[in-house]
Amino acid sequence: MSSGSTGLSLRQKAEQGDADAQNRLGLMHSSGHGVPKDHQQAIAWFRKAANLGDADAQNNLGLMYANGRGTPHDFQQAVNWFSKSADQGYSRAQYNLALMYDIGQGVKQNYQKAFALYLEAARQGHARAQNSLGLAYHHGNGVEQDFAQAMTWYLLAAEQDHAKAQFQIGVLYDCGQGVNIDFVKAFFWYRKAADLGHADAQFHLGLFYDAAKGLPRDDKQALAWYQKAASNGHARAQFNLGLMYSNGHGVPVDQVNAHKWFSLAESNGIEKAVKYKNAAELAFKPADTAPLQKASGQLTVL
Repeated sequence: MSSGSTGLSLRQKAEQGDADAQNRLGLMHSSGHGVPKDHQQAIAWFRKAANLGDADAQNNLGLMYANGRGTPHDFQQAVNWFSKSADQGYSRAQYNLALMYDIGQGVKQNYQKAFALYLEAARQGHARAQNSLGLAYHHGNGVEQDFAQAMTWYLLAAEQDHAKAQFQIGVLYDCGQGVNIDFVKAFFWYRKAADLGHADAQFHLGLFYDAAKGLPRDDKQALAWYQKAASNGHARAQFNLGLMYSNGHGVPVDQVNAHKWFSLAESNGIEKAVKYKNAAELAFKPADTAPLQKASGQLTVL
């Protein structure tokens, strides 16, 4: 059956008051899958299903208001629809509503309320909620600080390949929070998160190789992991990568690339990168300036 005929059949069901079909049609318009992308149409169909009590549609309508898709941002309306869905035990809405209480959008900030909602969603296996519970216990937000409980919830999320939770487990072992310091285990969890593209984890792997932390120093591996994190916008990795190029660690000395990474680090808030960038610029050989002049028409770039 073609996607067009499937869409027509679905529309007929939606027009006949089938809440599930209405929600699915809303999702299709929201993503542009099989029908023209149209956020206002998505809202219209989500609202029909939401008014019929469909928890998924209520959550989706809340997301449209929260993200300002097809309508101006309206966090109070987002909270309203997340609440209706969460009251039905829908874990995604419980998590989204918890976030609103956690950051104080559409409601007064309330860590205790956020914690309670995260807990409801986490008990249903919601990985992001499990990670958020871990963070709450880790930092004592809405609950007494408890590193053992943090580890418990991080592990549940990590088992679902949640990179942020895997990274946090690495932090617990790295810092000896609730467990003995264990750089081997920290490295293991950082690596799992890094392989999923987590920039902080990639940066920490670079640090481990750079500082011979629990394993032999390896400048080339440090360079490779700093590069991955820096390419993902990690400011400290960009700064450290500048140092690697400036000092010739793991790569021949290259002041042009050092200047590039120090400049990026500066633009991302690393204030001390300014003096290193200027030093790299002073160290340019005449031939080094050509790529910069070609890129910007003057000596300094970025």
